[in-house]
Amino acid sequence: MDHRMDRRTFTQSLSALALASSASLSSSALQVAASVVAPQGSPDDTRAERQTARTTVKTPLRLGLIGAGSRGQELMRSFLRVPGVKVTAAADVYPLRFEQLNRVCGYEVAKHAEYSALLDRKDLDAIVVATPLGLHAEHVLAALKSRRPVYGEKTMAYTIEQARQIVTDVTAGKQIFQVGHQYRYSPWIRAAMTRVQAGEIGDVTHVLAYWNRNSSWRRPVPDPSLERLINWRLYHQWSLGLIAELGSHHMDIANWAMGSYPVAAQASGSICCYHDGRETDDNVQVILSYPAGRRMVFTSMTDNAKMGDQLWLYGTKGSLNLTLQDATFFYEPRKVEVDKVVKTGEGHEPAVTSASYNPANEMPYRGPGSPVQVKDGEDPTTAATRAFVHCVRTGDRPIADEHVGLGSALAVVSANEARVAKREVEIAIV
Repeated sequence: MDHRMDRRTFTQSLSALALASSASLSSSALQVAASVVAPQGSPDDTRAERQTARTTVKTPLRLGLIGAGSRGQELMRSFLRVPGVKVTAAADVYPLRFEQLNRVCGYEVAKHAEYSALLDRKDLDAIVVATPLGLHAEHVLAALKSRRPVYGEKTMAYTIEQARQIVTDVTAGKQIFQVGHQYRYSPWIRAAMTRVQAGEIGDVTHVLAYWNRNSSWRRPVPDPSLERLINWRLYHQWSLGLIAELGSHHMDIANWAMGSYPVAAQASGSICCYHDGRETDDNVQVILSYPAGRRMVFTSMTDNAKMGDQLWLYGTKGSLNLTLQDATFFYEPRKVEVDKVVKTGEGHEPAVTSASYNPANEMPYRGPGSPVQVKDGEDPTTAATRAFVHCVRTGDRPIADEHVGLGSALAVVSANEARVAKREVEIAIV
């Protein structure tokens, strides 16, 4: 089944419903990502940052936002923590979003029902795209054609062909494009991955990742006619489900750890808990294969939050646990390998065997490990937005660029194809 959408149908029908209901990395770029300051106060407390921006930067960076929903608003909170940033205009098909965005910004943002009108403005320095996944490519490609730097939310595109087109256009236009893989900007994750790449846990052979929640993923709607507008993540036409919305972050880390894109994907999923009319699965399991037989396993469920959001990188000398708050190394001694052939007979000591199973040796390690120490602990989204502003102002290349976005899109789209087809899918890198 082809789940790709007709954009005109989406924008026209949902706009009508909404109106009715409302009666290569530079050293300086790396330094910006690593040298960050933890924000004070609540996520909504951006007044002090806005005042700082007014007093320290003479020429503000003027942002245009396409998609002013929950993620778009959260991105604007983060951007407004960066001195000298102003949210100038926004485009959305749901008018209520503009009121919410104005509260986030503390001032009235110019509003547009059509994103093309926003792109026609002459007073914007960069574009942020935070629309549903099914519309990412259309909006990103249009924004790139406006010759402005673009920050596009993950997953980069709904199809591999769209993702490749974004890479082509960014390359041809020599433009700044950053994809919303904010884990790449987390200070503790960057510090930990530097040590992994230096060989601290040996050769990384496996990545196991979890993102478990105990919630339906459904959001309340003021009117049933707005169901697919507000809960778009639950429908195939706009979303690739848990694999894209949550798994894309972890698959990006796996690509980083393995130093390559995956070469094959297997996946399974089902609706086992929330029989409420949704189309996307409420639990998924993904296996990605990498060169040299290495594997990444991702699992997500929405009816038990025990494992939370975390990754484990397993290497031949140790392991690394990554979360959105910290990173911890665990080490294990290499066992001495015995000769594959033991000689017996005259002149040789008899072979000594041991038990094939010893419970003490099989118990999971529950010690504290070795936490990664970082000077500053800015949240990943704010670190990512700060780095994007730096790149726009300096021309430096983003860390999470179009090639990073392509790698994650290859994994996500191929895994979803494997889930639908119920078979392994080979991934063409070129």
